[in-house]
Amino acid sequence: MAFNAGIIGTGAALPDNIVTNFDLEKIVDTSDEWIRSRTGIRQRTIARPDECNSTFAIRAGCEALERSGVGADELDMLICATVTPDMPLPATACLIQAELGASNAAAFDISAACSGFIYGLSVAEKFVRDGSSEKILVIGSELLSKWTDWTDRATCVLFADGAGAAVVGRVPEGRGFLASTIGSDGNFADVLNVPAGGTREPFSEAVLASGRHYIKMRGNELFKVAVRAMADSSKQVLKEAGYGPEDLDLVIPHQANQRITDGVAQRLGLGPDVVYSNIDRIGNSSSATIPIGLHENLLSGRIGEGSLVLLTAFGGGVTWGAMLLRL
Repeated sequence: MAFNAGIIGTGAALPDNIVTNFDLEKIVDTSDEWIRSRTGIRQRTIARPDECNSTFAIRAGCEALERSGVGADELDMLICATVTPDMPLPATACLIQAELGASNAAAFDISAACSGFIYGLSVAEKFVRDGSSEKILVIGSELLSKWTDWTDRATCVLFADGAGAAVVGRVPEGRGFLASTIGSDGNFADVLNVPAGGTREPFSEAVLASGRHYIKMRGNELFKVAVRAMADSSKQVLKEAGYGPEDLDLVIPHQANQRITDGVAQRLGLGPDVVYSNIDRIGNSSSATIPIGLHENLLSGRIGEGSLVLLTAFGGGVTWGAMLLRL
């Protein structure tokens, strides 16, 4: 027997610390005008030195559980999508599981960069749909500031910290996930990466001196691939479910760069009233941006029961994904 799977509760958590473009002007060769014209960002949320990934993942997860009316001990699974874990071992999901008291949940991390939350939802959907799990907590959580070179103006103006979460469970007929797709192309792995710190190039004094433990990005190459992949995957899930862009109540894209969001909207033939953006005040927090955006729109009432919502993302790897859901 197959069950309908969907999102039954969301949560989000952001650092209190705000870093504006004017703050960055003081530490790197940039300007507010340069940043806004190229990225759309005015400010970003940045964690304090004593805060880690799980700090925000736990807060977001707690809120998602509360809003869904699900107890931590009812969870069958806990998935954390992140590329900035608390530590290499164990999985951050295991640390979250212990803090939440989700003693019955299998816990593991997914590393798919900015597409991670959609990857996590795709996994959760399958387990709920086939009946092997009833309730799964999916969290997208990142502390990109800890892996950012604050002397590199090409990357330090982009990245931010935060977490978003969703409880996936059984929903009535006609609601839930309608179609999804995920994909990747490792031929573009060097376009956005952290070159060192793994087994290929373990951390050392030389790595520290070269800064190869920080995020490296070739933005111009990334832009073209990102727009095409997000637009194509979005069209694919719409076609599969029998809908067109005109049927959508809201699109929540990964908040990578406002120009990428605008490019995707143009390819789908949609205006800013349908394609959500909060990058100006939050920045790019990788796998956390989509669940944060989903939570914000549910809280504001912009979307609610019956809304047709498209989620679409692109990230390092490169990876991409899209998901269509009826709330």
